[in-house]
Amino acid sequence: MLKKLLLAVLILLNVTSVLADESSLRKLVEAAYPKITVESVVKTPYAGLYEVYMNGQIVYTDEKFSFLIAEGHLVDPKTKKDLTGDRLADLTKIDFSSLPLDQSIKVIKGNGSRKMAVFSDPDCPFCKRLEQNELINITDVTVYTFLYPLEQLHPDSVNKARAIWCAPDRGKAWQDWALSNQLVKKGAICDAPIDKNIALAKKLGVTSTPTIFFTDGKRMLGAYPSAEIEKALGVSIVKK
Repeated sequence: MLKKLLLAVLILLNVTSVLADESSLRKLVEAAYPKITVESVVKTPYAGLYEVYMNGQIVYTDEKFSFLIAEGHLVDPKTKKDLTGDRLADLTKIDFSSLPLDQSIKVIKGNGSRKMAVFSDPDCPFCKRLEQNELINITDVTVYTFLYPLEQLHPDSVNKARAIWCAPDRGKAWQDWALSNQLVKKGAICDAPIDKNIALAKKLGVTSTPTIFFTDGKRMLGAYPSAEIEKALGVSIVKK
């Protein structure tokens, strides 16, 4: 009984010490970067290294903040797993069910049983590459496309986004543009949710296109190969 009690006390002291170290480190980081919000501080199992999640990225330091490792990924040498990538995937998860899907263009492929959301800029070449080279090979999925024009990069993307959204069949209009570069003729003016999508992207931390979200809340940045997207969707479909 006494041994169990001593063990419990030691565990409690260790946890308290770790929490104190994390709290102290958080204050040091916030003092050095007062304009950046520190989301979390976690001690890793690697040689006194701490993970600091701030400003949408993971950086590493020691308990005294005597150095900073930024834009680098921690990799397990035995398993070759990208530990930083895995942690970022968890830390940047969203609640897929909370997405305002009425602000997106819905395209159903096959039975549409699987679901994914994509933030796309009409003039983004990587968004077109995603549609033309990757999503074209995937079926049994419902794709919700949020038109997210990055006007600072593509000045005419807002106009194209509005024309596509206001088309009689916006799903067809998007597919025609993304797959065949055929833009629908400007027709009726409607209330396109472009500003709402921009605000939503900012809220979710979407800074580039294409950004894909899956129902488990994880995101994928860029025009990933269809095999990787299939894997993320949860069920791999092999075409005959």
